[in-house]
Amino acid sequence: MSASPGHYLEDEEKSVAGLEDTQDVYAIEAAPDRVIVRYFGKLRPLLSRLFASKVEARGVERMPENQRESKNIGNNILMWWSVNTVFDIIPIGVLAQSTFTLSFSNAVATILCFGALGAVATAFVATLGPITGLRTMIITRFSSGYLGCTIYSVLNILTQLGFATTTVIIGGQMLSNINPGTLPSIVGIIIIGVCSLIPCVFGYNMVHVYERYAWIITLTSMLFLWGLGGKAGYDINAQKPIEDIGHALSADILNFGGIVFGLFTGWAPVAADFNCRLPADTPPMRVFLLTFFGLFIPICFVGILGAALMTITDPAYVAAFESGSTGGLVAQVLSPWGHFGQFILVLLALSVIANNIPNTYSAGLSMQALGRPFAIIPRFFWVLLAFLAYTVAGVAGREHFSTILSNFLRILSYWTAFFIVIVAEEHFVFRRKNGPLGGYNLDDYDTPSKLPVGVAGILAGCFGVAGAIIGMSQASHRRCVVYTGPLGEMVGAEIGFELAAVFSAVTYLPLRALEIRLTGR
Repeated sequence: MSASPGHYLEDEEKSVAGLEDTQDVYAIEAAPDRVIVRYFGKLRPLLSRLFASKVEARGVERMPENQRESKNIGNNILMWWSVNTVFDIIPIGVLAQSTFTLSFSNAVATILCFGALGAVATAFVATLGPITGLRTMIITRFSSGYLGCTIYSVLNILTQLGFATTTVIIGGQMLSNINPGTLPSIVGIIIIGVCSLIPCVFGYNMVHVYERYAWIITLTSMLFLWGLGGKAGYDINAQKPIEDIGHALSADILNFGGIVFGLFTGWAPVAADFNCRLPADTPPMRVFLLTFFGLFIPICFVGILGAALMTITDPAYVAAFESGSTGGLVAQVLSPWGHFGQFILVLLALSVIANNIPNTYSAGLSMQALGRPFAIIPRFFWVLLAFLAYTVAGVAGREHFSTILSNFLRILSYWTAFFIVIVAEEHFVFRRKNGPLGGYNLDDYDTPSKLPVGVAGILAGCFGVAGAIIGMSQASHRRCVVYTGPLGEMVGAEIGFELAAVFSAVTYLPLRALEIRLTGR
């Protein structure tokens, strides 16, 4: 039986009474709800009632070992399966032909190869959750210091809001395509946003409950879509006549590959957020494999479906795509089933909620990771702010979805590439058991004077940005060049994320070694 709000507040008074002489009340990990309530005088009764109603109070505080949950780790793969077996992965496969004119076979090969690379990177970051008991952005403090964590948090806030914006747009467009003229896309965007918000307000447990089962309905709907697409007629050679050849083909593959890599590594900055409550002795390899397959299988399955749908040459289907983009094409594929097809379309539109929940949840955590003044504000407040931001952005940018999606994912791949490299080198080189630092002193996660100064991490990140700038080749969905860096122009292709990773990898090791030698931390 849950405690009543009155008992909760009374318990809070007793608990906080023993903390009067504690200078760093925020760092008390055992009872973040009681600490937060203490900071808000007139709002204390309201906050106490919310927390007593199972609204999650825990934010970016470390999860103590004695409060970890020994739940079936298999739930981890089910979560990622739900998050990525969603409709908004289909437009990624569509981009292979609509933007880069790749044939079906080359689209599939690119999705598989660049997807595997991105899944490996994200799965590594996921292993750090049980090891540290920390959220992903807080883990960066051990490589880039307090200031570096703040910078990464800002980048991640923009990343999650960007993902959420594209998600609500595609979901809203899908809902408006179910019965054209009856539901404006603006209303559809708001519906998707609100449905994504509710589990995130309640927090970690509610998120996992929803994601544990959401994939079942969506996977069934995707199988229907595969079958009806086959009935309409897949022609895997349809793009062959318009596909580029030689160097231009290589450029198309690299450009599309950067988008696929960004799609996979877009989860890296939040990968540890959803398993930091697993016991510290959870085998890292098990976490790695479950996360890898939870990402790789569904994203490839749905992305390849998008590429396959673009091979349908029936004029009615081609016209549906030209007039209604991906949503119009899918609606046409389901049209033979009449009202039942419309029902499947509703389920596919609502599937994006599962994808948007982690974006919304982790955006709030990244806002808390900006520093102590932000961390003491309840997580649910930041979640509400994130919801408002991406819903407004979705309404404003709904007419430019293809441009937003393609350019956003490529830019995303730049910073996640050097972020992953820096965190990995810190973990495997400097924090290894017999390394210079001998592991993580996890009690230091919120003490700037005991964390790295951050110069090495920040400078290596700057070098990564430089690599991305000179290697990028950004273009609009009409293939008009927006910006091309000198090496990108020399190669004639998008190599921004590759250079970002290489530049950071080469510079971080010596810079960090020097930082440790001079500061000892």
